[in-house]
Amino acid sequence: MNKVAYTLITLLFVGTISAQGIQEFPITEQWLAKIESLAPSAPRVKTEVKKILVFSQHTGFYHWTIPHNDEMLKILATKSSAFEVTIARDIDSFEKKNLKQFDAVILNNSNPAGPKRDLFWDLLKKNSNLDDQRITELSTQYEKNLMDYVSKGGGLMILHGAITVQNNSKEFSKMTGGSFDYHPKQQEMHLKEVNPNHPMVQAFKGNGFTHVDEPYFFNNAYSDYNFRPLLYIEADKLEGVKKEVSDNTIYVSWIKRHGKGRVFYTSPSHNAQSMDNPELLQFFLDGMQYVVGDLECDDSPIGKP
Repeated sequence: MNKVAYTLITLLFVGTISAQGIQEFPITEQWLAKIESLAPSAPRVKTEVKKILVFSQHTGFYHWTIPHNDEMLKILATKSSAFEVTIARDIDSFEKKNLKQFDAVILNNSNPAGPKRDLFWDLLKKNSNLDDQRITELSTQYEKNLMDYVSKGGGLMILHGAITVQNNSKEFSKMTGGSFDYHPKQQEMHLKEVNPNHPMVQAFKGNGFTHVDEPYFFNNAYSDYNFRPLLYIEADKLEGVKKEVSDNTIYVSWIKRHGKGRVFYTSPSHNAQSMDNPELLQFFLDGMQYVVGDLECDDSPIGKP
């Protein structure tokens, strides 16, 4: 085979893989079996079973991987024998008495609609006949319920687009570590560990993680760096960056304290194909263990450079 033909075939193959990497697909028994086989068989730290609430409702952009994440989290919980997972979609989940039943909450791509970017307001507006003033009062209360829950010791894990849950709330942004700004087109990117020796990134074994995803950029509290970063991407290696960046290092996953509670944010991933990597599944399980307080590690903020 001549060099030109080989190059064309290679480019076609790479393009096909890239295109397949962002194609939606249904949940099948075969896919569930694959995730089951790739999932960690045990948690890093063995302890009593913890209860986790997974909130998988949205009012804005629908991420097709929401149900895949639900199944993946249930598999991680069951196979590790470390967690009991409850999937929820009703706003009543954020009543104080309900939150008290759980050791942690996972927000699964719970995107609100724009420009208000207030998930609780959206859900109340959609499912009640209350006037806007009362809806605003109640949505503020639900936001406070969740923030108080975390500050008093509850865990919070945020998957990908759920960073937008209360995207315009500066107090909420301080708790989560930042707000969503924008993302360029989906593309292949190499995520690197900030500190390969940190317990939360041991799954990647110093090699980082390459996949097709949306490269997220953040604003609001993000610029305070009030978190311990775990993974980053480099802005100059991305296509479609819309704004000049002051720091070429863009953090896409981090952990932090909020009062007595723990918060874990992970931008990976917009696509369920990313779960084909056992390293990422281990990373998610480690994150679950971190937010419930089982996995102890350095979560001190790095602060502004």
